[in-house]
Parts: sequence; structure tokens; C-alpha cells
Amino acid sequence: MLEQLLELDTELFVYLNSLGSETWDWLWLLITDELTFVPLYAILLVLIYRNYGLKSLLLMVLVIAAMITFTDQTTNIVKRSVLRFRPCACDEIKDIIRYIAERCSANRSFFSGHASNSMAAAVFGGLVLRPYYKNLLFILLFWAFVVAYSRIYVGVHFPVDLLCGMTFGALAGFGFYKLNKRLLKRFILD
Repeated sequence: MLEQLLELDTELFVYLNSLGSETWDWLWLLITDELTFVPLYAILLVLIYRNYGLKSLLLMVLVIAAMITFTDQTTNIVKRSVLRFRPCACDEIKDIIRYIAERCSANRSFFSGHASNSMAAAVFGGLVLRPYYKNLLFILLFWAFVVAYSRIYVGVHFPVDLLCGMTFGALAGFGFYKLNKRLLKRFILD
């Protein structure tokens, strides 16, 4: 059963990866770059400040830092435990895929840190700001899906890596959102 799932995952990766085009490579490389979305994060922090105030923002920055650290470190622990090669390092497919990332990292593939971190940020930010911006959660979820797909496009993650990373990130984002609510209520709103 697991063998069949991994085989289907590989076939889906090869198909989705092959849809890429040199015309759009620059865009997907930009999307997959971790620094590209710093302005988005800055905008979210400004929106939090405008709607919650400075004390709440400072508390939320601590919660966000803890969330990203937790998500990122858990991802690394899982990668070291599962030891699944990245598509660009799989001998069976590396010669037939489009690989456009700068280098094929020796880091393992399962599960995607880009997917888990962007989904955690999307869920947390979307839920925190939902009372003020009703559609923001959907926009941020779409953004997280695009970031995740970029990892297939550049040739460094399988679809299951992304699905599991996004699921873990969504759970982490929701959990830290709940923690944030509790801390705000205890330290700021009392």
C-alpha cells in the first residue's frame, strides 16, 4: 500500500513538474524564494498593529516567533527521521524532471518546510485578522498553496511532502492562534 502511494506520488510529481515552462521559471523561482514575501509579512504586522495596538502586536510577534520555530524545527526532525530523498536527488527520475532550483539540497524531502511554514503563517494571520478582514484568510490560504506548488515546479518536493507539510502547518497555525487568544486575554485584555 505504501509503495503504491509513493509510486502515485512520484507519477503525480513528474506530471505536475513537467507542466513548467522556461517562460515562467523566473516567477516560480521568485515565489519559492524565502525572502520574497517579507513585504507580505510586514503588511500583516502593520494590520495587526492597526487593529490590536502595540502591546498586542509585541505579544503576537513572540507567539509568531515561537510558531515558526516550532514548525521549522519539527519539520527538520521529521526530515531527519523519514529520510526521503528530494525528487532532484532520486536516481530514478532526476534525469526526466525539470529542475530549476539553484542546487539540489542534501536535506531530505518529507515534509516541506516551505509548505508548513507558509501554511502556519496563513492560518495564524488569517484567523487573527478575520474579525477585521473577512476574506483575508482565503487570500492567505491561496498564497500558501501557491508557495507549496512552487516546490514541485522547481523540482525539490513531491506532492505528499507538500500535503503533509500544509496539514502540519495548518494545525500549528491553528494551535498557536488559540494560544495567542489565551495569552491576549490573560495579559493584554484583562
